[in-house]
Amino acid sequence: MKFPSIQRRHGDARSIDSEFSDSPFYSAASSKELLYFFCWKNQPARVEPSSRVVSPAPTECGLHGKVFAAEQGYYLKEELEGGAGLQQIGLQKEHKQLELASFGNVFAQNSISNSSQLYLWMFTPTPNYLLSNLQLQPKPLFSLNYQLRAINMIKFLLFSLSFSHVFSIVASQALPSYSGRNGEWQLLHESVGISAMHMQLLHNNKVIIFDRTDFGPSNLSLPNGICRVDSSDTMLQTDCTAHSILYDIVTNGFRPLMIQTDTWRSSGAVLPNGTLVQTGGYNDGDRNIRSFTPCSDDEYCNWIEFPQSLIQRRWYASNQVLPDGRIIIVGGRRQFNYEFYPSSWNGVIFLDFLMETNDQGLENYLYPFLYLLPDGNLFIFANTRSILLDYNQNMVLKEFPKIPGDDPRNYPSSGSSVLLPLDENDAIIEPEIMVCGGAPRDSFIQAMQGNFIRAISTCERLKVSVPNPSWTMEDIPMARVMGDMILLLGKYIIVVNSLQLGTAGWELGRGPVTRPIIYRPSDDVSNWRFSVMSPSPRPRMHHSSAILLTDGRILVSGSNPHVYYNFTNVEYPTDLSMESFSPPYLSPEYDPIRPRILSADEKMGYGGKLFWLSFQVQAYLTANVLSVTIVAPSFATHSFSMNQRMVLLKIAGVTDIAPSTYNLVVAGPSRAEIAPPGYYMLFVVHAHVPSYGRWVKIG
Repeated sequence: MKFPSIQRRHGDARSIDSEFSDSPFYSAASSKELLYFFCWKNQPARVEPSSRVVSPAPTECGLHGKVFAAEQGYYLKEELEGGAGLQQIGLQKEHKQLELASFGNVFAQNSISNSSQLYLWMFTPTPNYLLSNLQLQPKPLFSLNYQLRAINMIKFLLFSLSFSHVFSIVASQALPSYSGRNGEWQLLHESVGISAMHMQLLHNNKVIIFDRTDFGPSNLSLPNGICRVDSSDTMLQTDCTAHSILYDIVTNGFRPLMIQTDTWRSSGAVLPNGTLVQTGGYNDGDRNIRSFTPCSDDEYCNWIEFPQSLIQRRWYASNQVLPDGRIIIVGGRRQFNYEFYPSSWNGVIFLDFLMETNDQGLENYLYPFLYLLPDGNLFIFANTRSILLDYNQNMVLKEFPKIPGDDPRNYPSSGSSVLLPLDENDAIIEPEIMVCGGAPRDSFIQAMQGNFIRAISTCERLKVSVPNPSWTMEDIPMARVMGDMILLLGKYIIVVNSLQLGTAGWELGRGPVTRPIIYRPSDDVSNWRFSVMSPSPRPRMHHSSAILLTDGRILVSGSNPHVYYNFTNVEYPTDLSMESFSPPYLSPEYDPIRPRILSADEKMGYGGKLFWLSFQVQAYLTANVLSVTIVAPSFATHSFSMNQRMVLLKIAGVTDIAPSTYNLVVAGPSRAEIAPPGYYMLFVVHAHVPSYGRWVKIG
C-alpha cells in the first residue's frame, strides 16, 4: 500500500492534543530528563528543563526530524543526542484508513541510551484526516526527572490525564481505555428522602442539603415523632416529614433536619466562623434567615430560624462573602436592590442594573452571577449584561460588553458560570469570568406552549481587568441549560447535570444530558478544549445540585421537574438518589504520583504569611509541577455555585525530609479580596493529581 506524500504545515494547529497509544512507551536504564521538542512557524523551540522557558533552538526543524510515509506505517525520524544515532518514533503501525481517530498517537519503539534526550513532535489530524493536511501541534510540556520505577506512572501522567473524547471545532479523537479515564459514577443512596435543591459543604465534612416546604410530605420522616406545624403552609400545616438532611461524606450516612418555613429557591453563604447563613425563600419564609452551625455532636445540631430578619423578600437572590466577612445579598424576584448580612446602616440599596436586565414577563435576571474581584469590587452578571460595582459607594464603575448572541444566561434561561482560578504566582492577577450554556431568549414562552428549543452550545470568557475587555466564545460539545459548573483541582472545570432542550421551570425541560464535560482552560485560545466523561445512569433535571468534596469527588443529588414529588406515569420521575462522580484524576493509575498531606497548620494569615505543611508522594517529579490550592466550599442551587473560589498559593520552598516525604512552605493569600475569610479546603496538587483536602481557616 502506497501513501501520499506529506505536506508539512506550521502555525495553524488547533486545540486537539496528540494522544498516545497504549503500547509500551519506552525503557530506560537510569534517571534522565525527557524533553519535548516542537516546531512553530518553521522555527524550532526547546523547553528548558529547569525554568520551563521556551527558547529558540539553533537549527532548522527539518534537521532534527522529518516525517515520512512507509508501507508499514508512518514514522517521525528524530536525532538523539549522546551518540545514539537515529531512532524511529511510530505513528501507530496498523493504519489502513487515514480517518482513524487514533491517527495522532505516537510512541517510542526503541530503548534510549542513558544520556539521550528524546524530542517528540506533537501531531493533530485535521477534519478530513488527510495526510496532506497534517499539522504540527505546538504543545510545550514540562520536563520530567524520574527513576526506572516511575516509568509506568510517567506514562499515565503524560497521556491519561488528557481524558478521552476531546472535542473542538477542529476534530476529535479517541484514546486508549484506562480504568477511570472517563471518570466513574458511584451510587451512594437510592434515596435520601428529599430532592437536593440546595447544597453546602461544611468544614466538618458534612453536607447540608435542603429542598422546600409548601408542596406536601417528603419521603423521610422527622425523628422521634416530631412534626412541623406551620399555619401558613399552602399544602400541609402539620408536616411530620423532613425537608433537609445532613450528609456525612466520611461515613456515607445522613440524618433528617427540620426547617420551619419555606426555603424554596433561596440563597446562602458561610460566615468566617463556619456557620451557614441561609437567606430567604418563599411564602412565610421569604424574609427569614436560617443558620446552621456545625458541632461535634451532630445529634444536637439543627437549623435555627430568625423570622423577618431580612429587610426585603429574597426569592432567587444570590449571595457573596465580602473581604470583611459580611455577606452581600443581591436581587431576587422583583427586588432590584441589595442588602447586607449583618444589616448595615444604609439598609436596602437600589440598583438600576437589576431593573434594566429584567425581561418583562420572562425575567432572565434571577440568581445573578456574583464574584468578588481582587480589587475589592463586585462583578455582577444578569441576563446578557455585566457590571463592576463598588458596593460600598453604590457606584457602577464599569459596564462590560454584552455577551455575544444576546441570549440570556440567568434564570429561567439558566446558564452556569465560574470565576476561573486566581493564581498568586502571577505578577498581575487577571480575574476571568466564564459563562456556559443557557437558553435562547424566547425559550421560556415556547416551552410553556410545548415547544422545547435547543439550549445554547457555547461558553464565553471575559478578562475583566484588561483595558478593553471583550468576550471570547468557544463551542462546547453539546447544548446545555441548567448545568452545574464546578472548579476542579488541577485548574479544570467540570459541568454536570443539565438539559439540551427548554428552560428551567416545572415541566419546561427535555433531553437530559447525562455526560459531564471537563474543560481545560489555556492562555492560548486555540488550545481550549473539552472532554466528555462517562454518563450517569440517572438524568438530573430541574432542582438538582452538585458540589466539590474534600476527597476530590463531585457529589450529585436531586431532580424534581414537577410541582410535587411524582414517581410514576411521568417521563422524568422525581429522583431522590445521591451519587458521586470521580474525575479521572482519582483513578488508581495516578496513585504513585498522588500526594498525601501528613500535617498542616490549621490557620493561615494574609499578607503572604508563611504556612507549613508536609506531604508524602511515592514518585516525586519536580517542583515545577507542584502547587498548593485552596478552594472555598460553595452554596449550590439552580445552576449557580455561590462563593465558589479557587486560589493557587505561592510556594516558598520544598525540602525532602525523609524518603518520599517533603516539607512545603507556602505563602498565605496576599489579601482578603483574593480569599475572603473563612474555611477553605487545602490541596497539594502534583502534576494535576490532587491530594485529599485538609480544612484550613483563613483570616
